[in-house]
Amino acid sequence: MSAPARIHRRNIGWLATVVASAVLAIIGAEAEGLRALHYLFKPLATLLVAAMVLRMAAAEPGYRRAVLAGLLLSLLGDVFLMLPGDWFAFGLGSFLLAHLCYLRALRRRGGWFRPRWPVLAYAGVAAMVLACLWPHLPTDLRIPVTVYVAALAAMAAQAACVWRQRPDRATALAAVGGACFVMSDALLAIDRFAITIPLASAWVLVSYWTAQWCIARSTAT
Repeated sequence: MSAPARIHRRNIGWLATVVASAVLAIIGAEAEGLRALHYLFKPLATLLVAAMVLRMAAAEPGYRRAVLAGLLLSLLGDVFLMLPGDWFAFGLGSFLLAHLCYLRALRRRGGWFRPRWPVLAYAGVAAMVLACLWPHLPTDLRIPVTVYVAALAAMAAQAACVWRQRPDRATALAAVGGACFVMSDALLAIDRFAITIPLASAWVLVSYWTAQWCIARSTAT
């Protein structure tokens, strides 16, 4: 078997393992009496994505380190958000730091926010999400949520800008990852604070792990 074929086979194996863990986590989130599956497999799926980044060859070690830091902070956020009790603010803070790590990684691949259209597009999305959430947000969460939404939109916009500056497979994956992260967090916040979304955990987690997988794969040579 050739080296590219072996690499492709290993990548498929990693993807299958992450997908299996993600599916079990989603089942645990949605099914009565199976919450233990969620507690076990939700952090495991993100940890597997981080482990994949460690084992992949990377032409830009600084980019990979920043993405890995973002994944580990996301893992911390995963744990906070699934714990019993109100740990939302701690999860929000963990994911805020994760997005700052992703921003640092993306800055290594291109200049800040050029061209402007992705910035305007994501600013519009952020404004619409905040407008939907604002009447329902507790007063003490309005500023933290606004800061978080701004950081998330900036990360996704920068990913799209870098893709436009140097279009290739890696930057396209990061841009898709940024868009999926915006979708995931918008669904989570709307379901939590504004409108109940049927099967919300499934939609949120599928888009979340798609985002993390794409960002992780963007580190590969």
